[in-house]
Amino acid sequence: MDGPSGSGKSSASKGVARALGLRYLDTGAMYRAMTWWMLRAGVPVEDAAEVAARAGDPKIESGTDPGAPTISVDGTDVSGPIRTREVTNAVSAVSSVPAVRERLVALQREIIGAGGIVVEGRDIGTVVAPGAEVKVYLTASEAVRAARRALELASDQTGDQAADQAATVTVTQAEQARRDRIDSTRAASPLAKAGDAIEIDSSELTLDEVIGAVLRLAEERRTNDLS
Repeated sequence: MDGPSGSGKSSASKGVARALGLRYLDTGAMYRAMTWWMLRAGVPVEDAAEVAARAGDPKIESGTDPGAPTISVDGTDVSGPIRTREVTNAVSAVSSVPAVRERLVALQREIIGAGGIVVEGRDIGTVVAPGAEVKVYLTASEAVRAARRALELASDQTGDQAADQAATVTVTQAEQARRDRIDSTRAASPLAKAGDAIEIDSSELTLDEVIGAVLRLAEERRTNDLS
């Protein structure tokens, strides 16, 4: 499942995985984990050469339980830290570096290779797993995506920290547009809809409706394979 930030990929992918009894992988969390490590290590994230030189250093591990997905760096759980606004604003720069994508795509393919999985990201259907049985491109209007992301940023914080760091929808929409522009125009694996992907606009849909639509696509594919 591919699509821009705020389209609902994470919630929908986890819901589909649970419904089908499959594993789940959030590839975006892997890029966030790499970005978090770069920031902690003092690597200037806008310096592609420096980022590339350090891309092989951190050990990144992703759990695949859709009910309790995990992400760790060098044995440290970073599920919370990777969702900060600092990481969000730096992740596009880090993820656009070819050496970063090469390393993480290799890890993603290794996990996918075990079979039975729902994977979300920006280049899954086009680059990471072009042979996927079902490809979905999930999108939504800019305003809806920004509102969802602003709410998510606020919910990731607590107390005064939430009041200080929660982005307004307007600010979030501007930051999101910047990320979308970078992700869609980068040379290495840009955000794009696969030619054989089914597009779902979640702007006016509930989470259950999105999950239901994807499950129907999976059932149609299974039926076609059996016929």
